Amino acid sequence: MKKSDITFTVHLDQNNIPDKIYWDATEKPDPEMAETKAISLAIWDQKQKNTLRIDLWTKDMPVNEMKRFYIDCIGGLAQSALTATGDEFLAQEMNALCDRLVKHLQSEKS
Repeated sequence: MKKSDITFTVHLDQNNIPDKIYWDATEKPDPEMAETKAISLAIWDQKQKNTLRIDLWTKDMPVNEMKRFYIDCIGGLAQSALTATGDEFLAQEMNALCDRLVKHLQSEKS
């Protein structure tokens, strides 16, 4: 059986706040660890029937980029939900929320 690993390395400051976040994956084309400013990981706990979440971001992640990150996450979840379940209504509603949130971000710039 093929095995694929995904790893995260988080460097913390003296107050245990993420200063740097790096990730690597077996299937990633670049063999070097890659730096990122934020991660959001959701794991389905089949025994408890709920989602375990890990959300980390570095202290220098700009707020406007963090907002865009979460909108992109929702958009990605919409596509995953469509692929996994075939539920077009669910995906469309999630994408509609993304559209509204993008407009909200654009209005903040004004």
